[in-house]
Amino acid sequence: MADTPQQPAGRQAAQRTSARTEIVAGIVTFMTMAYILFVNPSILGNAPGANKAAIIVGTGLTAGIITLLMGLWADYPIALAPGMGLNAFITFAVIIGMGIPYDVAMSLVVIEGLIILLLVATRLREVIFLAIPLNLRRAIAGGIGLFIALIGFINAGLVTASPATLITYAPWSAQHPGPMITLAAVLVIGILMARKVKGAILVGILFATALAMLTGIQAPPTGIISQPVMPHFTLAAFPAAFRLAYIPIIFTLVMSDFFDMMGTVVGLAEQAGYVTAENPRIPRLNRVLAVDGLAAVLGGALGVSSATTFVESAAGIGEGGRRGLTAITVGVLFLLSIFFTPVIAVVPAIATAPALIVVGFLMLGQVAAIDWSEVTEALPAFITLATIPFTYNIGRGIGYGFLSYLVINLLAGKRAKLTWPLWVVGIIFAVFFAMGH
Repeated sequence: MADTPQQPAGRQAAQRTSARTEIVAGIVTFMTMAYILFVNPSILGNAPGANKAAIIVGTGLTAGIITLLMGLWADYPIALAPGMGLNAFITFAVIIGMGIPYDVAMSLVVIEGLIILLLVATRLREVIFLAIPLNLRRAIAGGIGLFIALIGFINAGLVTASPATLITYAPWSAQHPGPMITLAAVLVIGILMARKVKGAILVGILFATALAMLTGIQAPPTGIISQPVMPHFTLAAFPAAFRLAYIPIIFTLVMSDFFDMMGTVVGLAEQAGYVTAENPRIPRLNRVLAVDGLAAVLGGALGVSSATTFVESAAGIGEGGRRGLTAITVGVLFLLSIFFTPVIAVVPAIATAPALIVVGFLMLGQVAAIDWSEVTEALPAFITLATIPFTYNIGRGIGYGFLSYLVINLLAGKRAKLTWPLWVVGIIFAVFFAMGH
């Protein structure tokens, strides 16, 4: 979709904003998504070869630079940062599950970003996006939400392994108050969200961290400000990422990033007034898509997983943010955050677990819009929704969803729904599974 010089209804609304409104909106957006500075190192830090301090700096740099680009070039009030879901996939499925070295795994993210840029340049991204069934897209978002929530429950100590039932509950005790702290923080976040308090997730993380320090689980920080360490540059391993065996991983990264970003941008553009019934075309869409591709390249190069559009940008838009100055404000705040590594590094897993649980809850909300009355739509959606967390693998769940959708609709006599891009995606997944992956 080409950039358009037209002035849609949303542009008229944007012209009524002010610098003060945009800056305040940027601060609100930063408050709602600053949790990624704690959560991303918490997740990626589980991987062999990870350096938590370097990941904190890389997360702040990636979010700051790419969000500044979104504001300066695309002129949208949209912020980006390393995405939830993909960071878990890279950590647990790729690095730990497959034994792929950290730098090589991040180089695969760089390749994913380059492919996204190629799809943007050739307009194929729009074609594929429009061909994927809407209910399947919603199920993918919900499945990733359950997957993220499961990781949160595990990190909190609420769920543990069991030889008899695979997973089970973990007992509580005064000597191990971590689960109780996590649940208390989840309730705090929920109460604040219900009362429309901005930055509820961040407040919940800080609340849990304070309790962890008071109970002796976590030592207080040794300082507040420090000189940033070098981020984790991974491009030295880039040549090692070019192996046929890695193609399914790259495909999964592209598909996950693809759907997450497109759905989020459409929703944010509508909320900001850039899309109306009279003018449904998103202005400057190619610039937004290009920034997203560059975000994956930058995130992989700095060793912090793929960066993508954050739905938390809706908080700033709700405060009146309509132009790029909102994103510029967010970007500057993320860049400043890299000087506060001692404070960020002290946040324990039981304090970031509430954020994972609540983000999972928010993502699961997508399934409410699935048409559960139509079996050919609902059953593949349910298979996707269930197998992503139950297999502990996002790519596997997406593949099951695609293949079940093709088979059910083909044999149910609804071949008209099966477009050629859908067949191409399904065949790729079939080959992927046939190879034993």
